[in-house]
Amino acid sequence: MSIRFYSSVFASVAVLAVACSHDAQPLSPSVGGSLFAVAGGLERVVKLFDACDPATFNAILGPGACTRNGGVTFQNFIDQLTRTQSVGAWHFAPTVLTMKEGQALVALNSGGETHTFTEVDEFGGGIVPNLNRLAGLTTVAHECNELKPGDFLPPGARSSEVEEETGVEKYQCCIHPWMRAEIRISEK
Repeated sequence: MSIRFYSSVFASVAVLAVACSHDAQPLSPSVGGSLFAVAGGLERVVKLFDACDPATFNAILGPGACTRNGGVTFQNFIDQLTRTQSVGAWHFAPTVLTMKEGQALVALNSGGETHTFTEVDEFGGGIVPNLNRLAGLTTVAHECNELKPGDFLPPGARSSEVEEETGVEKYQCCIHPWMRAEIRISEK
């Protein structure tokens, strides 16, 4: 398939691009789930990673779509997604996190693209139909259809919420829906 095809396929992602400066990121960062002391307790961190190559992603998706140095070319991203229905460098770390009630759950975008960290009832597709198709996802997680501007985390951004109920929560990126995490919350 041609680059023009991919350009039109992913044009909707371009509107989510955020232009800002960002330091270089490693290609395969998998360290996550850190504990940090905060007022009133500890926070648990899930990092959102990607390895976009700015030259090729910005050429297809528009300026500012990728703000890191080096990485996976857009064509390699599409090739891997087509073959495996996910792209390993686009991931949450850790994918399973345990924490206690009253602790803060923090999502930190350590990548070069905009992501979401959206709680969903069930994992599903996201807001980019062609990424859903290539990932083999036929049902969109309904929470992804209810996103607000503040739900998008540009590179370097973070979100935080104190967990107040025990149980298992599921989170996914509504742009790259194979990016997923399960948060297991136990009593204090």
